[in-house]
Amino acid sequence: MTSHPRVTQPKYQRIADDLKREIDAGRYRPGDRLPGENDLMATYGVARMTARQALGVLQGEGIAEARRGVGVFVREFRPIRRRGIQRLSGRTWGGGASVWSADIASRELTVDQLSVAEREAPEQIAAVLGLKGGEPACVRSRRFVLDGKPVLISDSYLPAVLVAGSRITDPDTGPGGTYARLAELGHKPVHFQEQIRSRMPAGDEAERLALAPGTPVFLVHRVAFAEDGQAVEVNEMVLDSASYILEYDFDA
Repeated sequence: MTSHPRVTQPKYQRIADDLKREIDAGRYRPGDRLPGENDLMATYGVARMTARQALGVLQGEGIAEARRGVGVFVREFRPIRRRGIQRLSGRTWGGGASVWSADIASRELTVDQLSVAEREAPEQIAAVLGLKGGEPACVRSRRFVLDGKPVLISDSYLPAVLVAGSRITDPDTGPGGTYARLAELGHKPVHFQEQIRSRMPAGDEAERLALAPGTPVFLVHRVAFAEDGQAVEVNEMVLDSASYILEYDFDA
């Protein structure tokens, strides 16, 4: 029988796991200060760098956040369960509700950065929307803030000629949002395609989402298709990965 070498878990990871167990057990609750570097050094007999790495693991996973000059605290923000299928159901936006309603229930959501403008779409997006020769797109750019925490930035592209004169070109698109307005224009979305990947944030993304150092982002690329197969919207979203649980619930 071939023996395999035993993989030894790094000390900082073992310390991080201990802290996570104590958080799960309720010893440290949201808003509580975690043991500092000096405390961890004394408890575990490790170097300062090891203690710092352990606390960094919790910050990178969105479990804790550092407050300059004060310490590291258990994060109070509750992750969003992004219900990828329910949120795009026609029963949701067709009934006048926001696609966010499937994710956040009664939590407070605001859009604190918003612009609506006509401009040329990036080449790949223009190709998906069938825009030719510099034909403009209506671009809705927004930053969403939940419970006081920036969680998502979004650029939504629609053919300008398709939505001209509709509430889609207004800051407030009304009940049911963009998809309900597209339905009223005769271009009801009947199929969606989403692609999700992860990477480290660009500098402006980290700033706009107020990300802790080392926190990656989710990139969500969504295309909405009308019944005739035409792509009527491309939405490029950047999500704070530590603020989200991506949930998909469907029958076999």
